[in-house]
Amino acid sequence: MNLMNNSNRFQKNVILLVIGWLLLFVFLPNIIIFITSFLSRDEKHFVKLVFTFNNYIKLINPLYAKVLLHSLHISITATIFCLILGYPFAWFLISLPKHIRYIMICLLIIPFWTNSLVRIYGLKIFLSNRGWLNNFLIWIGIINKPFHIIYTSEAVVFGLIYVLLPFMILPLYSNLEKLDKTYLEAAYDLGANKLQVFFHIILPLSIPGIIAGCLLVFIPAMGVFYVADLLGGAKNLLIGNIIKNQFLNIRDWPFGAAISNFIIFLMGMLILIYWRTINLFNN
Repeated sequence: MNLMNNSNRFQKNVILLVIGWLLLFVFLPNIIIFITSFLSRDEKHFVKLVFTFNNYIKLINPLYAKVLLHSLHISITATIFCLILGYPFAWFLISLPKHIRYIMICLLIIPFWTNSLVRIYGLKIFLSNRGWLNNFLIWIGIINKPFHIIYTSEAVVFGLIYVLLPFMILPLYSNLEKLDKTYLEAAYDLGANKLQVFFHIILPLSIPGIIAGCLLVFIPAMGVFYVADLLGGAKNLLIGNIIKNQFLNIRDWPFGAAISNFIIFLMGMLILIYWRTINLFNN
């Protein structure tokens, strides 16, 4: 009886600790950001208690709207390429024997042991004009002189794919692994070919995994400002770069908070779409 009471007390303490942590480090900062977005900028104290909607009105400014659209374009492009690369790889994983499959998953996760900023610096060196990629292409005779890829939107997309591809593969693998193989066997018995089985059975049943993977790639892709800083230069900014600049360089905290709230709202809408899709498939 005492053991059970101690166990219940431990569970309650853990739950209270988690709730307290979330309230202190998640809920409270977001409330502060939300309130700050309706205040005014102050040169001396960063924020002054003057209520205004101007911070949200500034979001429709053509300059910021252009950056937002460019950021959406880059993030969507990176998400699409991650899906194109990740889906076949996830399907390949589930077709392997279990002992080999686990080794492959470990190899997929190992890059997470190294800080992504360090890996982006390595990628920058690899893609530079005198980097390994250009030297290899010149050595095999494909090009005569180094081609320029650093500080382009293509380099930013490549960097996002490099960092975020595992976030697409893992939810797809989890979804495809749970796929009921009897559906496939029944389809083949009824005369369906491989393309018909894929488009009519595998693809519809894997939509929850596709949406989860796209969310896990798209949402971070909007905010990983260091990728655009190192690979894109000043002309290929992500919305995360604008938020960082507003807080650290321009010192316009209310406008930076307004942009942050807009991104949070966008993420919330995407998560709502995912939740409704999951409920649709479960029903």
